[in-house]
Amino acid sequence: MISLEDKALEKAKAARENSYSPYSGFRVGAAVISGDDRIFAGTNIENRSYGLTICAERSAIFSAVSKGVRTLRHLVLITDSEKFITPCGACLQVLSEFASDMQIESCNKKGEKQRFSLKELLPKSFKLE
Repeated sequence: MISLEDKALEKAKAARENSYSPYSGFRVGAAVISGDDRIFAGTNIENRSYGLTICAERSAIFSAVSKGVRTLRHLVLITDSEKFITPCGACLQVLSEFASDMQIESCNKKGEKQRFSLKELLPKSFKLE
């Protein structure tokens, strides 16, 4: 039986195919698993005004939130690169809004995987406390 994480990886791969990245050529797909085990995918969408670009991670998160999700437990990322990537600082901060900690799985084009925790990548997230 296929695991939920593997299903999320397949959705991230499919999302990567829809990447709109004419400026960087760097295609990214992402999928998040919600606290109630639903999967939401997203891709990076670039804009010639780079500040308006959205990362695949936030695209997936915002898709989940727009469906009422308020808790996330897992993120999968996939690129066409041989290197592993991690979410940018903005994506990590947005993730921290919906998870105190979570697993982040980065997959490269060879199919290799590397895991990180949100706390490992963002040990001191911003909080209004």
